[in-house]
Amino acid sequence: MWLGCYTSPINVSVVSTGSFALDMELETGGFSKGRVVEIFGPEASGKTTLALHVIAEAQNKGDCCAFVDVEHSLDRALVRTIGVNTENLLSTLV
Repeated sequence: MWLGCYTSPINVSVVSTGSFALDMELETGGFSKGRVVEIFGPEASGKTTLALHVIAEAQNKGDCCAFVDVEHSLDRALVRTIGVNTENLLSTLV
């Protein structure tokens, strides 16, 4: 979504989370493209794994993604195992 756009888009593209049940619970079919998505929860609840699966899905469709690591816990081996292309991933530590 462009900041200068004054009308809300009716049909927003989404990226599947990889889980049919979660996509249906979100009521949109996944995470909206062009939006910031915050995933929060207790330690070791799967937040990073979920985010990386969605990023891999988006990258497979040719999209560009960013990962903001506020917990400073990004495991590069896990990133590669899940299938995220690190050459096409904007990552930052906060």
